[in-house]
Amino acid sequence: MAVILNLETSTTNCSVSIGKDGNVIALREVNNKNYTHSENLHVFIQEVLEKANISVNNLEAIAVSKGPGSYTGLRIGVSAAKGLCYALNKPLISVATLQVLAQQLTIDEGSIISLLDARRMEVYSAVFDKNYNEIRKTNAEIITESSFVDFLEKEKVYFIGPGAEKCKDIIKHSNAVFPEITHVPSAREMAALAELKYKKSDFEDVAYFEPYYLKDFVTVTPGKKTK
Repeated sequence: MAVILNLETSTTNCSVSIGKDGNVIALREVNNKNYTHSENLHVFIQEVLEKANISVNNLEAIAVSKGPGSYTGLRIGVSAAKGLCYALNKPLISVATLQVLAQQLTIDEGSIISLLDARRMEVYSAVFDKNYNEIRKTNAEIITESSFVDFLEKEKVYFIGPGAEKCKDIIKHSNAVFPEITHVPSAREMAALAELKYKKSDFEDVAYFEPYYLKDFVTVTPGKKTK
């Protein structure tokens, strides 16, 4: 059983939780479109520690959402996590942001596509089965009418995340399901995922760990060559 501090800053949601044996015992978050992570993150860390009645020295690991997501948001979260790991001599755990997001939906059949907004009609996406196993790796892509058609032709597909709104207006397949609310990644769902990694001693190298940034989108005009 481990006591883990979880930090999620990949989107507009600044979210911090304390997980004990994979269960959330304290949570503090605010979803602000102005990205107030730099002002709130360390305050939230102190608040959840106090709420859980746990000393920072009693933490057994620090977990951070590794991306993809907002460049600035990820930098803030990872910098804070690494700083705590150095100061406390604790291991660092990274959790995939799109997997954190997928955990917010419970389905009996079909698949889940987690989507984060990138820019214009672009998103970061990953596909998971009903048990949250990744069945298609994270991609950066431009949304079109034919996006995810291979999955939509086979079963119900549940779209979740800030990038789902872009898909809703373009993807009209009968198997496409869009939640009524927009979900954002939260440290609430990080707790169980971080606990699993802790049990496996699946830790990052604190000195060299960097957030998971995807390469910039590249659009090639047919008939033209790129240098």
